[in-house]
Amino acid sequence: MSDLLSIGYSGLRAYSRAMSTVGDNIANAQTVGYARRTLALREMASGTESALVGRNVSGGGVTIGGLDRSVDKWLIDDARVSAGDADRAATRLSWMTRVEGALSDDSNGISTNLTKLFTTADQLTADPNNPTLRAQFLQSAADIATGFRDSAGQLSGMADGISGAAQSSVSELNANLDALEGINAGLRKARPGSTNEASLLDERDRLVGAISSQMAVTPSYDDKGTVTLRATSSGDTLVGGGTVTHVAVTAAADGRLSFSAGGAAIDPGSGNLAGLGQAADHVADQRAGLDAAAAQFAGQLNAAHQAGIDANGNAGQPLFAGTTAATLTATPLSADQVAAANASGSNGNMLAFGAMRGANDPEAAWSGRLAMQAQATASARAQEAAAWTRADGAAAARDSVSGVDLDREAADLLRFQQAYSAAARTIQVARETMQALLSAI
Repeated sequence: MSDLLSIGYSGLRAYSRAMSTVGDNIANAQTVGYARRTLALREMASGTESALVGRNVSGGGVTIGGLDRSVDKWLIDDARVSAGDADRAATRLSWMTRVEGALSDDSNGISTNLTKLFTTADQLTADPNNPTLRAQFLQSAADIATGFRDSAGQLSGMADGISGAAQSSVSELNANLDALEGINAGLRKARPGSTNEASLLDERDRLVGAISSQMAVTPSYDDKGTVTLRATSSGDTLVGGGTVTHVAVTAAADGRLSFSAGGAAIDPGSGNLAGLGQAADHVADQRAGLDAAAAQFAGQLNAAHQAGIDANGNAGQPLFAGTTAATLTATPLSADQVAAANASGSNGNMLAFGAMRGANDPEAAWSGRLAMQAQATASARAQEAAAWTRADGAAAARDSVSGVDLDREAADLLRFQQAYSAAARTIQVARETMQALLSAI
């Protein structure tokens, strides 16, 4: 009789806990980083031994073996790595799109005003003494210089923005590293198979994933589930042995970023920080290219204008001053100082301006720069789309194992409810039997 009561009691306790576990799964079906849990149940054997029949083993109820998390380490690692690659591509594309906007004609009008400058020069060949056309020629030059300065200012602002975003991201990364070491400390004390251990393991995996979204890391685990985290590029330990090594970022004068951990240089490899580093390099290259374009453009047009003669018979003056895009300005000239003439005639220099148009003229050079930026942005966009496709596939594969399926949970809940009712009925039968025996005495 006592065995019957024990069997019933063990069933009530086990199936109550099992229904609670199913309830946790249902409640956390949409919780990021939650891995489905199952309660490990196994038979609890009991037995007797005698000289005649030897060992006699019979069922003694059910016992709880602890909580199991439905996880696949390979799928988790694959999802983590692919998500880091996608974050790098997305961050890089975001800033490259802004660079494309800063260089576009809609933003600075350089292409439009270059065309206007040469068109006005063509018009001056027919009417070289027209003061209105002369003023339009000078205004187009001033607008071009303004466009270069605007683009330089936007690129400079982007460099500052990338540096600020990197500092913020590194601060978040270091906070996650500290939190991960706190999780390690909790796992060392957690009881195996407990709800607390499962929650700590979920948070551990979430933090490792969050860190991977910022830089490439390689985790390794001990038998307690604590993680040692190393930078993939250098192998330097970031978390492990009870210590945390923080990451630092430094911006150079041109905006390029460098990263270090404990004073040693590291390469983020993937994730948000890698994307910011690549974006910073691209912006720095574009700033240098813009300065070179401004200097070349000013040099070509200054030389062409100085080769002519103005309306007062004086040699042409430089149209532009400044050696970089940020310092490029139009020389303050009057309409009479436009050097439309040369030794060959009153419109000779404007004819020479028109002859500049070709494969290496300022218009073609600027159009080529815009085309290269557009091509680089399109390539980055294609890479980002491919990276997210892979990341989404890896996440779906991981969730097929770790995710909560409400239909499956509903079936399990019904099964455990019926088992709980059966255990309760076992106790009731034992009680009624005992009552009948007592009544018969």
